[in-house]
Amino acid sequence: MAGPRWLDEREALVWRRYVDTQRELLGALERQNFRDSGLSGAEYAVLVPLSDAEDGLLRARELGLELDWDRSRLSHQIRRMEKRGLVSREECEADARGSMIRLTPEGRAAIEAAAPSHVEHVRRYFFDVLSVKEQEILSTVFDRVLGRLAEDKSTKDPC
Repeated sequence: MAGPRWLDEREALVWRRYVDTQRELLGALERQNFRDSGLSGAEYAVLVPLSDAEDGLLRARELGLELDWDRSRLSHQIRRMEKRGLVSREECEADARGSMIRLTPEGRAAIEAAAPSHVEHVRRYFFDVLSVKEQEILSTVFDRVLGRLAEDKSTKDPC
C-alpha cells in the first residue's frame, strides 16, 4: 500500500488560501447579513430554498438534503425559526412520517429584505475582484470538484 500523497508547497498554499477565503467570505457575509437584516446565516440558508420553492413549501427531508444538514440540525433550526414566525411546520399528506416546511409571510418578507444587501456583498467581496475570465475558470474548477465529490458520494452512499 502506498503512503499518503502529501501536498507539495504550492498545493498546500493553494489549499490554505481556499480554506481561508471560504471561512472569511462566509463569515463576512453572515456578519453583514445579520447586521442588515437580523437573520443568521443558518436562517438565510433555510429561507433561500423555501423562497424558491413553489408555494414556499418543501418537504423537510428535501430541505435537509439541499442544505446537506442532518435531521437533528434541521429540526432544531426549524424550531427556532418557527418561534420567530419565519416558517411553519405542516404534516405531509403523502407520508405521515414526514413533515413539510412552509415559508410564512414574515419569512418571505425577511428574505426579500435581506437579499439585496446579501447580493451586494457577494458582488463586492467576490465578483468585483474577479475578471469575467477568472469567473469562468472558477466555474469550471468548481464544477469539476463538485463532480468528483458527487461521484464519490454516489459510490459510497447508495441510498
